[in-house]
Amino acid sequence: MLKRLWSLLFALCLVPVVALSTAHAEVYFPYVLADIAAPTVDDGLTQVKDRLSGAGFDVVGQYALNGDAQVLIATSGAQQALAAKSEHGGFGAATRISVTAVEGTVQVAYTDPRWMAHAYRLEDDGSALLGRLTAALGNKQSFGSAAGMEKERLRLYQYMIFMPDFEDVEKLASHSNYQAAVAAVEAGLQKGAGGTAKVYRIDIPGKEESLFGVALNEGAGADKAVMGIIDTAPLKHTAHLPYEMLVSGGKVVMLHGKFRMAQSFPDLSMGTFMEISAAPDAIVEALSQAASGK
Repeated sequence: MLKRLWSLLFALCLVPVVALSTAHAEVYFPYVLADIAAPTVDDGLTQVKDRLSGAGFDVVGQYALNGDAQVLIATSGAQQALAAKSEHGGFGAATRISVTAVEGTVQVAYTDPRWMAHAYRLEDDGSALLGRLTAALGNKQSFGSAAGMEKERLRLYQYMIFMPDFEDVEKLASHSNYQAAVAAVEAGLQKGAGGTAKVYRIDIPGKEESLFGVALNEGAGADKAVMGIIDTAPLKHTAHLPYEMLVSGGKVVMLHGKFRMAQSFPDLSMGTFMEISAAPDAIVEALSQAASGK
């Protein structure tokens, strides 16, 4: 009896410690609001390009959702080397920086590399890359989720139970080898297959892997149609775009649409998700056409 009592007291003593640990666990957010004052979108783009270049980043692409919402894609040798270390790590080879006009102001934001490192299960926590981006672009606040998310949950993230996670990639096409796969994707994007357009390409060093950024211009998965429904918060999630295709060996894959959207919009209501229920399949179809090269 006494032994049981001591066990109970020991367990009760642990409760506040566990609660305190949980209360102070670090949480992460999808985006960072940069500290850049720009009178226009064009000026914001110029400032971002100059600052990134000065900090050792390569700007490899630019995407315009419309005249008021544009995205720059940046990468670096260090980021690519990290992406090469894990399966499908190539999805983490790019940082997306958005410049968006909102009610007379210009918001500059970028994807938080810590969020991406955990969501994409990279062998790093993204802190060093965040430090470089903060030095170049500033860091006014994190946003994109009301409460944020802890590392343990983010590394296993799915919108709801039984929904796709990072490992549930969609296979878009299969080719004889890496060179054939890259050539097919380039040809498909050049043709605009499925209403697509090429935004950028990053070749992962030391690995037969290439990341393609793709604009979607037609159908239920079109960027403008989807963002018009889901990007309604005051701080814009423009840096959600563009989507990606990853060539890995002879395979071409994409992150499952329901995972890719949800990790960019983790607070999306089920009702809003249902409004774009046709988008994930439409995106797969469009990217499959581009990946086939036909």
